Amino acid sequence: MKKFIPCIKPKYLLFIAGFVWMIAGGNILRIGAPEFVQYWQSNALYLFGAIAVFLIFMSLVFYRLVQKHNARIMDMEDRKVPFYQFFDRKSYLMMIFMMTGGLLLRSAHLLPAIVIGVLYCGIGASLIGAGILFMKKFAVAVLEM
Repeated sequence: MKKFIPCIKPKYLLFIAGFVWMIAGGNILRIGAPEFVQYWQSNALYLFGAIAVFLIFMSLVFYRLVQKHNARIMDMEDRKVPFYQFFDRKSYLMMIFMMTGGLLLRSAHLLPAIVIGVLYCGIGASLIGAGILFMKKFAVAVLEM
């Protein structure tokens, strides 16, 4: 029996990637925000730390990831592809590694809650930023029709 896998035009993979990263970023931000909000006003370094984490992850990881996947997706022929091909195998593995690492980091209680809050707020914001970049790439692809 043949399995049914929904297939779409490649440009819609950009929308899916943007949606997935914004949801993931929102969830990470939701986890880190309570600790961050509780402490950041008492020490401005926490705010600068979250901004630094955002800038590091956005510039060194997620911006490059968006550019790489946009090029890969736009190079696909104008055929329909499975919806899950918005990432390649390496990116799925990176996502699994990051999720597992974050879960282990939180559950092991090796770092103070505020450090987790700062890290999660910075990473969550950069994931949302990557999602916005994917959506921007999608909008450009749709307008070029």
